[in-house]
Amino acid sequence: MDLVSCKSDFPVLERHIDEQKITYLDSAATSLKPRSVIEAMSNYYSQNGVNIHRGKYYLSEEASDSYERVRYSIAQYLGAYGNEIVFTKGTTEALNMVAYGLNLQSDDIVVGFLDSHHAQMLPWRRAADLRLVNLNDEGGIDLDHYYELLKLKPKVVVLTHCSNVTGTVAPIDQMTKAAKEACDAIVVVDAAQSMPHPHLRIDVSKLDVDFVAFSAHKMLGPTGVGCLYGKSARLNELRPLVVGGGMVDWVDMEGSQERKIPHRFEAGTPAIASTLGFGAALNYLKQFGEEASLAHTEELTEAIIKGALARDYIQLLGTKSAKNRCAIGSLRIKGCEDLSDIARSLSDSYGIMCRTGHMCAQPIVDQQMGGEVLRISAYIYNTTEEIDRFYQSLDELVYFLGLV
Repeated sequence: MDLVSCKSDFPVLERHIDEQKITYLDSAATSLKPRSVIEAMSNYYSQNGVNIHRGKYYLSEEASDSYERVRYSIAQYLGAYGNEIVFTKGTTEALNMVAYGLNLQSDDIVVGFLDSHHAQMLPWRRAADLRLVNLNDEGGIDLDHYYELLKLKPKVVVLTHCSNVTGTVAPIDQMTKAAKEACDAIVVVDAAQSMPHPHLRIDVSKLDVDFVAFSAHKMLGPTGVGCLYGKSARLNELRPLVVGGGMVDWVDMEGSQERKIPHRFEAGTPAIASTLGFGAALNYLKQFGEEASLAHTEELTEAIIKGALARDYIQLLGTKSAKNRCAIGSLRIKGCEDLSDIARSLSDSYGIMCRTGHMCAQPIVDQQMGGEVLRISAYIYNTTEEIDRFYQSLDELVYFLGLV
């Protein structure tokens, strides 16, 4: 599929605000949904709508089969086995499942990264002794510091494939090999920001990671569903975070017997419609080739970096190269401590949707930028013209506010 022509598949982009067409630049938070995803969810509710894995009647078996087909579609996409795919509420729950389930001790060392999302930082801080890898002088990952921390023999290494604030794409192949060679650490990858991009797809049959977590809503799917990949041997060692119906084979007065993986981690009624929407989103993404995905991402990233560096009143977080980076720009506007009015004006007067705050990555944002940022993040339905329009609109606002 042509990346340029896909815009018409997203109904939200047909809306207007104050006679301005919407320019959506917040895909790092959540992506828009194509019609095929919306239709898949609507079709489930209108044509089926029943529970799965319980009933023996036609509608229940039909829904169960559709649900499990999504699991195996995801497994195929990752190069995994079907029983290695666990459905979760999203990346946050998936990472918490691993941090909780490994039975870590407070003195176990876990190596993480300063540019990680709170969801990839807080669970490990609660469970063990978390050490964070710094940034280098260029704003990228300090690999020398990473190798130094590996000398501490961490039990777990938690990698962020793509940072949601810097856009940096980490060399997880190189870093995984180093972690395994240094201490055979358990490697956990937060792929929430990388999985939406076909050129960053992780093939677990070739990459020796133990767990990978990601969310549907960042890759054109619905909210409320995500995925945890885990090596079958690792999943079998993991303690379930939640217990209840659906994750046991039997329960009697004296005990219970948990189901085999992956179902022992899926207690309760799942988000069935959202999971079917997840499957539709994955099918939609498969239409785009890896080369086209890489070229489009680099083009958008170059436009974000170029626009920021051309303006003295902007400070850009992270590296200044479009290589090994996604189209994410976290910006500090010099002389403006409260960015909420700027974001609101961009929305209400120009139809441009972007985000302000710490982006659930407060340690790095505070350290590098001294406070909140304005973040733009582009995806398959965006163009470089939209990036240029964002900067032109920002120019008008900061001039009006007397910041330049």
